[in-house]
Amino acid sequence: MTDTTEKVARPNVAASAVRKAKAPRKVRLWRGLTPWLFLAAPLVLLITFTYAPVANMVAYSFTDWDGVSPELSYTGAENYVELFTRPELFEVFFVSGYYLAASVVQIIAALYFATILSFNVRFRNFFKGVLFFPYLINGVAIGFVFLYFFQDGGTLDSVLSLFGVDSDRAWLGTPVSANVSLAGVSVWRYMGLNFVLFLGAIQSIPGELYEAAELDGANRWQQFRHIIAPGIRPVLSLTVILSVSGSLAAFEVPFIMTGGATGTETFVIQTVKLAFQFNKTGLASAAAVVLLLIILAVTWVQRRLVPDDKVDLV
Repeated sequence: MTDTTEKVARPNVAASAVRKAKAPRKVRLWRGLTPWLFLAAPLVLLITFTYAPVANMVAYSFTDWDGVSPELSYTGAENYVELFTRPELFEVFFVSGYYLAASVVQIIAALYFATILSFNVRFRNFFKGVLFFPYLINGVAIGFVFLYFFQDGGTLDSVLSLFGVDSDRAWLGTPVSANVSLAGVSVWRYMGLNFVLFLGAIQSIPGELYEAAELDGANRWQQFRHIIAPGIRPVLSLTVILSVSGSLAAFEVPFIMTGGATGTETFVIQTVKLAFQFNKTGLASAAAVVLLLIILAVTWVQRRLVPDDKVDLV
């Protein structure tokens, strides 16, 4: 009985072995194709709406195209020569200094609130929502809201009058006060993004480390210095990159609130005006390429100075 069972079983084992030998080719083929099938649609969209426009922009930067005429002429590096030989085209980068200073304040404030609200604080979920809510609002809406906020006799003047401060000044009337006001709006708007990034990084730190630190008598500052700060270093590096690139590419808020007037014109606003107001699309494309290269260079330098090392707190 046993011998008969073994004879019957042996052909089945052999057949299954043959099927297993044939199956891996198809399995390997489908396993190789499956990721590309899922990536096909995103890659098509990425190439169509990102890389193809960038390639066209680089091509237009070597022409004299006005953005309307179907004809364009190749001018070589003439647009780039004009950019670097006209200092007024690069003076607008001084305006980015206000936004860069504001980004420092923004990162410090976001890190402070993320650290405080990562502990057991009353109404912390409410405060999380309050801090993140401005980032959800459309930039155009924010520009119009703060345009009325800073106007003469507007909301800010009304609030200051409640505290006995008689402010009769145009907050958007001088270059310094206008740029400071616009930079303050950017802090209010983008702090929520940095806050969420920091909060997620802090909450990913194992809770056992805090418990061990409390048993050793460490206070909150010591926990932040020796546990939180090293643990969020990669996220901090990311926020610095985002802040620097955002400072150089500020557009929505200053364009809506001032249109670049009173010394608030940024490099992006100037580029938009070159393309759509002065019909110099070739020169505007060259300016956009230069801005892209500057952002890439700043990012590369930042990554070299602060390498993204693996954090090991255990």
